[in-house]
Amino acid sequence: MKFKQLVAAGLMLSVANMAKSAQESEFVVSDIKVEGLQRVALGAALTYLPVKVGDEMNSFRIAQAIRSLYASTHFESIEVLRDGDVLVVKVKERPTISNIILEGNDDIKDEQLQESLDGSNIRLGEPLDKTVLTSIENGLKDFYYSIGKYNADVSAIITPLPRNRVDLKLLFEEGDAAKIEQINIVGNTIFDDATLFEQMELKFDAPWWDFLSETRYQKQTLTGDMETVTSYYKDRGYLKFDIESTQVSMTPEKAGIYVTLNIEEGEQYKVSEVELVGELLGHEDYLKLVLPITPGELYNQAEVTYTEEFISKYFGRFGYAYPTVTTIPDINEEDKTVKLTLSVDPGKRIYVRRINFEGNIGTADEVLRQSVTQMEGAWLSNATLESSKNALSRLTYMETVDFETVRLPGEDDKVDVNFSVKEQASGSFNAGIGYGDRTKLSLQAGIQQDNFLGTGKRIALNLSTTSYQKSAQISYTDPYFTIDGISLGGSVGYSEFDGESAGFIQYNSKQYSVGANVGYPIDEFNRINFGLTYSNVELFQSTSYEQTTRFYNQFVDESNPDDSIKYDSFLASVAWIRSTLNRGVFPTAGSSQRASFSITTPNSDVNYFKTEVDTKFYFPLSRNQRWSFLARLKLGYGNGYGTAYGVDQILPFNQNFGAGGNDSLRGFENNTVGPRGVQLTPSVIRDIDGNIIYGSPVNDTVTISSRSLGGNAMILGGVELIVPTPFVEADFDNSVRTSLFVDVGNVWDTEFRYDRYKDLTLNQQFNNDPLEDYSDYKLYRASGGLSVQWLSPMGPMVFSFSKAIESREGDDTKFFSFNIGQTF
Repeated sequence: MKFKQLVAAGLMLSVANMAKSAQESEFVVSDIKVEGLQRVALGAALTYLPVKVGDEMNSFRIAQAIRSLYASTHFESIEVLRDGDVLVVKVKERPTISNIILEGNDDIKDEQLQESLDGSNIRLGEPLDKTVLTSIENGLKDFYYSIGKYNADVSAIITPLPRNRVDLKLLFEEGDAAKIEQINIVGNTIFDDATLFEQMELKFDAPWWDFLSETRYQKQTLTGDMETVTSYYKDRGYLKFDIESTQVSMTPEKAGIYVTLNIEEGEQYKVSEVELVGELLGHEDYLKLVLPITPGELYNQAEVTYTEEFISKYFGRFGYAYPTVTTIPDINEEDKTVKLTLSVDPGKRIYVRRINFEGNIGTADEVLRQSVTQMEGAWLSNATLESSKNALSRLTYMETVDFETVRLPGEDDKVDVNFSVKEQASGSFNAGIGYGDRTKLSLQAGIQQDNFLGTGKRIALNLSTTSYQKSAQISYTDPYFTIDGISLGGSVGYSEFDGESAGFIQYNSKQYSVGANVGYPIDEFNRINFGLTYSNVELFQSTSYEQTTRFYNQFVDESNPDDSIKYDSFLASVAWIRSTLNRGVFPTAGSSQRASFSITTPNSDVNYFKTEVDTKFYFPLSRNQRWSFLARLKLGYGNGYGTAYGVDQILPFNQNFGAGGNDSLRGFENNTVGPRGVQLTPSVIRDIDGNIIYGSPVNDTVTISSRSLGGNAMILGGVELIVPTPFVEADFDNSVRTSLFVDVGNVWDTEFRYDRYKDLTLNQQFNNDPLEDYSDYKLYRASGGLSVQWLSPMGPMVFSFSKAIESREGDDTKFFSFNIGQTF
């Protein structure tokens, strides 16, 4: 208001000066001169001036010209003079902002401040309007007052520079927030103070150890607490509850706050009747059956709100995207009851004209449309839109997905649906180089791209080489081979394993494999995959283990027992996959299940089957889902079927389950959990001539391998508490995850009995335990620790600190591990 008065006074003064200079006479402009221009071009200044040569000037036209020049925002002062018939306009331009400095702002980010300044046209290269700075200062002070910082001050400092430029500095003195000294609630008789204080976020007199309590006064938090208290009463039948007044007072030094709430509790009311009125489109009977409000029960405001939302969403399923549901209470004071009338106006059925995508820089639109079940030209369904959003969010190359419906001008029954997506790294890269006393030099590299060239197709190439193992595999999957969502994929792989050189399990193997798979979607959450894989395996056993000899002897050439064995297999598989996860990477809610069964065909050289079940459940612990709880369980079992060479088939030992390492049981080295290999050494007696005579079997000795041979049964599980990553903002939750975990599990062999060898002498002792304990049949293995996962541009990375809870001497316990390219 003061600024407007000053402008008006300036205009009046300018007009008076002009009238005096012009000797209060009219004249025809023969020329126009503008003096004082520096940055503004003469041509631009003349466009702001509603006067041209030949116009007749008077006091009204002069005032109009001054107003027009001020409205251009380029000038700080304007003076209009007459030199004969020449109109002379003297101006002083506003200074140009050369630099903006923000100092002392801790509670407000620079980006937020700059956004606010941009809204007021305070930016580099623009003219500075000093009057706007006053409103900005006052607005920022009001913000600090709202969060309890009553000693805060904001000053705008302008430093002149040559060529009519200035530096603008906003100096913040935030100070400390006022602490809540006491909260008083006046008028409550039904619920005591302690009960109501528990509902409020603002606290006072909190113990020193409760560092999460909010004891600083914040106006917005108090408003939220008042709404919470109101809901607490109204959800328990107190329909007329009201907070009549609120007093907030400060201590003289503005360091403490006293808050007083004056409330009127009222009486409890019960619902006498629920009536539906309006245009119900034939759904009245169904709605009456499913409405959560029950006559005879206490009035519950939360149920009323839920009912309104439920009816709105229900009609939204049929294309009525903007229904209006209003609850009209009819209170009977005599019997303290209320009749609720739900008035429903579904509005017009809305149709989708177009579905648009924005933010997908690397992904083609048609790839995203494959996951959208809402169709263009069909009526708008909120349920379908939500399921489409969830399906897009489960894509591993999507970080966030949102949508909005935009009404079309002049079209009251059509909308456009705009999906806004944010992409993330669609592939993972793994690379490593290492050296160990067992592994020697190791190299590994691989790449997996879930969105190859933006087509949504998955391709992976993995290469690995150590002193004892070499492998290579390439795979390809088209998740939308047909428009109906049928997927098609294939893989080719090769691997070599030399356990002898590594000091692990003493056998060597080579394997070639080629396979194909096809998947069929059942619905948006479930699908079934079928696969067939051919494998050619060559095994060489340099050391005979009791567990492996039975399988090995089926194929050994008696004329050349030291030669390797070879067999071919055709493995058919079927898998059921279900996922309701809210995201493809770093989910925080929902669940995923996978159950698979694979079996070799009867024409294979080996006959066996394997079945696995893997399930995960995420339970959000907070509304923003930054805290979440994960429970997981994985089961596996395999065995042989039929007979070969008169011997019952068993699971090939190279198909055994294993545990240990970051992908199964953290805290244990790879292949250290589960049954160990048993090597039997017969007793040897020589006669007087030096000839070897085998002695009694009771004098045989056994040697236990340091690594596990694996087993045909497995159980793995664990729980994980997902917590906010320290010093990392919530915006990066989709890229960084921190969790505390406990892993438990074991692997065992149901076909092999250690107790047959318990009375034999051990060549290698582990804590002098009985031999049968090495079956690990009765033992669990567990570990706990901290895991930090980071989805970097080069792929997922894992830092994990883990400690084995139960371990044996000889187990390599991992206290720290680091992986690049770990699959989650």
